[in-house]
Amino acid sequence: MSQTLSASTLLWVPLAPLVGSILAGVLGTQFGGNVMGRRASHSVTILGVLIAFVLSVMTLKSVAMDGARLNETLYTWMVVGGLKMEIGFLVDGLTAMMMCVVTFVSLMVHLYTIGYMEEDEGYNRFFSYISLFTFSMLMLVMSNNMLQLFFGWEAVGLVSYLLIGFWYNKPTAIFANMKAFLVNRVGDFGFILGIGLIAAYAGTLNYTEAFAKSSELASLTLPGTEWMLITVICICLFIGAMGKSAQFPLHVWLPDSMEGPTPISALIHAATMVTAGIFMVTRMSPLFELSDTALSFIMVIGAITALFMGFLGIIQNDIKRVVAYSTLSQLGYMTVALGASAYSVAVFHLMTHAFFKALLFLGAGSVIMGCHHNQDIRWMGGLRKYMPITWITSLLGSLALIGTPLFSGFFSKDSIIEAVMESHLPGAGFAKFAVMAGVFVTAFYSFRMYFLVFHGKERFDQNPDAHHDDHHSDHGHHGDHHVPHESPWVVTVPLILLAIPSVLIGYLTIQPMLFGDFFKDAIFVNAQLHPAMKELGEAFHGPVAMAVHGLSTLPFWLAVAGVALSYVFYMLKPEWPAAIKKTFLPVFNLLENKYYLDWINENILARGARGLGTVLWKGGDQAIIDGTVVNGSWKLVGWISGSVRKVQTGFLYHYALVMILGIFVLMTYFVWLK
Repeated sequence: MSQTLSASTLLWVPLAPLVGSILAGVLGTQFGGNVMGRRASHSVTILGVLIAFVLSVMTLKSVAMDGARLNETLYTWMVVGGLKMEIGFLVDGLTAMMMCVVTFVSLMVHLYTIGYMEEDEGYNRFFSYISLFTFSMLMLVMSNNMLQLFFGWEAVGLVSYLLIGFWYNKPTAIFANMKAFLVNRVGDFGFILGIGLIAAYAGTLNYTEAFAKSSELASLTLPGTEWMLITVICICLFIGAMGKSAQFPLHVWLPDSMEGPTPISALIHAATMVTAGIFMVTRMSPLFELSDTALSFIMVIGAITALFMGFLGIIQNDIKRVVAYSTLSQLGYMTVALGASAYSVAVFHLMTHAFFKALLFLGAGSVIMGCHHNQDIRWMGGLRKYMPITWITSLLGSLALIGTPLFSGFFSKDSIIEAVMESHLPGAGFAKFAVMAGVFVTAFYSFRMYFLVFHGKERFDQNPDAHHDDHHSDHGHHGDHHVPHESPWVVTVPLILLAIPSVLIGYLTIQPMLFGDFFKDAIFVNAQLHPAMKELGEAFHGPVAMAVHGLSTLPFWLAVAGVALSYVFYMLKPEWPAAIKKTFLPVFNLLENKYYLDWINENILARGARGLGTVLWKGGDQAIIDGTVVNGSWKLVGWISGSVRKVQTGFLYHYALVMILGIFVLMTYFVWLK
């Protein structure tokens, strides 16, 4: 079997979705004269993503079965000094896995969108956007250099801006997409500083060349400080990941991004864009392994996100926001794994999470469709008998999320917990508590949503907003009646196809991905300094043994306790949550206001920035630059010229007198010098 991959074939993986996006975005919209209809637009974009998925699967097979690899530059854009700006592909186990995850979830979202966006006026435009997003994410994960990585990084940010604000006549959507764009710019500033430091001190943007010089970078300090250069580089890179992967305190954009259509929640905020930061840190593992300070910082930030974002999920009533805060919490788990040097565990959870979280988001969209625009879980209940396919797939997704043994989430989530337990870095103690407590919190809010939506008394006919909903008719199939109904096949088929890997993928892949050679040349770990993966490998005796052992571990019983408590609170004693809320009202207000971070951002940081901007504008620009430098200079020149002009009398004897006085002054000066 061949040990190489064809760059020309791989080129079609990102290009096929790009071609579909251009055709639908130009010929299917007013810009191109609406030449393509709805069916043609969704057909061409789905075909593009299908081609990308098939080629990705073929690539994964070659990488996993035949050991094939590719690291090739396709195009040199420019050379600045000795710094090459290139476009190229690096395909190994990490890349191949990400390619399959991105294209499969994207394909499911494309199919789902046919039913969900059926009545939306921007149907063709939406398909163009999600295909463009797929292209951007593929360019990011397939890159072999930091220039292309940054291009994909910014491109997914741009397309997410377009998708979150897809309903551009809706003020909340416009606020949400601007918030996402600005918060990500904060993270991206750190990201580009990290890339700039690598370019400055390593003299290259190529991954392989930069990693080869990592030991040299580790011996340097940042000029003018005592800080280790490698630590500064890694923290700057991770700040970029904090924005893209929504880590505290740069997480505030993700819950508000639910203002966009539900399919993009599954595509962007479950499976692809928000995992870009996790992928990037994993790809840069040869650098991060050289800085324990950076790893501790990553672990603590991830632990804060995993626990405290989970708390916010408990009090949410919007079905999409519950899933959104679940995403934040799970991203925190992945980040904790990165801090523990368990990079393979982090991307393993990235993969399993992509399937069951996309399933939960699309399931939430199916519920919204069936309930005629209603997104408030307080006005649902009893949907199990009306929406059986949505019910069973959502249950499977929830079981995977809470880490039920033998489900995909169990293998990845428990591996994270075990990896943290083996870490001895500063901050590991707090991280151990956070990931353990997060298990209970996740189970509680996940099954709170599940019970309120699918079980108990039917409450959809009591919804006070049922007759004056202000949402866009984004999903069609809403009759005049208010009885819930199952979604069409274009919605339920993707749910079924996503439910399969949500159950099985962890069991099938844990051995090669965590303890085999799948990531052997993609991830570097110093086993002597960071022995977490070594310890996990010694304790692993197969997925079945791991699942059986999991039944007796603390995380499993914490999950059971969370499910049981949610059942008691919302099925047996629904008056208890209200009583607890009344008793602990200050805590509830803290959670309701999301720890007041939005208030701090808007009233302190943003207002402070506006105040500083006003001072710089009026004091700096108007007073100093315009008033003193620009206006002052011409006034000074005018005054000097006006004064000098007076000595230009035109009389010869005046000039002779000035010459004599000048000679006298010069003679006096030189005599004085002697």
